Amino acid sequence: MNKAIALSLVAATALTFGVAAKEIKLLTIGNSFADSAFRYLPQVAESAGDKIVMDRANIGGCPLDKHWNLVVKSEKDPSVKPYYNKFTLKDKLHSNQWDFVTIQQASHLSWKPESYQPYAKNLQEYVKKYAPDAELVMQQTWAYRFDDNRYRDWKIDQKTMFENLVKAYDKAAAELGVRLIPTGEAVQLARETQAVKYVPYDTEAVKNLKYPDKLPSEAGSFAVGMYWWKQKDKKTGEIRWVRRNDPAHLNRRGEYLQACLWYAFFFDKPTSEIKFVPKGITPEDAAFLRDVAQKALDARKTGK
Repeated sequence: MNKAIALSLVAATALTFGVAAKEIKLLTIGNSFADSAFRYLPQVAESAGDKIVMDRANIGGCPLDKHWNLVVKSEKDPSVKPYYNKFTLKDKLHSNQWDFVTIQQASHLSWKPESYQPYAKNLQEYVKKYAPDAELVMQQTWAYRFDDNRYRDWKIDQKTMFENLVKAYDKAAAELGVRLIPTGEAVQLARETQAVKYVPYDTEAVKNLKYPDKLPSEAGSFAVGMYWWKQKDKKTGEIRWVRRNDPAHLNRRGEYLQACLWYAFFFDKPTSEIKFVPKGITPEDAAFLRDVAQKALDARKTGK
């Protein structure tokens, strides 16, 4: 291929996607609420003509204080490799020329503002030391679905958790002077504005369900929700079906919404550039989720 043809192809590609293609490198320091962004974000970016290189320093359920305490331990003893038993946080920060590094609070502490500091600030300084060219960004996590048992223990409801976590993240981001990815606000906006809204079920009625009884509908849900799970008894070897419920983690719709939001945030491009639609999501629903992601991001930018 001669140079003229190659340049023409590059120009055609740029016109197709509206703006020049980008490549960014992103490291997450978090937990499963950051892991969920990995499912669709590479395909989302690729469909818009861009590329994202992603890696993670995530531990399930890990809050900011634990991440920092693991840094302290590994600095004292380099044989302590908390991430996948292979890496320290310093290893991860040195592993690439990161454009962005994200941090977030563990979801169960997200609504408690006193839980963020001094750990978020300590991590910010550590990232600046070992990845000085990276922009530190904070991801705002989301509130659980209404049927999470922790609400009963905390004596709050879904709305209260959401309102409090927004305030807590805003406070922490302001203290650090960093930008915020409004994932929690996007999820909440989608819950409130979708055409088919999730209908809460009778929590007492489901206690008597036995396989293969029909479980409550998950239509309109953004959480993994309720499902039957085949389980083997460790003592007897008997196979039985148990009812499980995950009202905290994002399902496929939620993961796509998160990916679209992260794409628009990191690439500074509109979600209308995204062509990828995951299996199991209709084109109409995908369009709605892309629109919600854009609205949540725009609301943050304009302060409305």
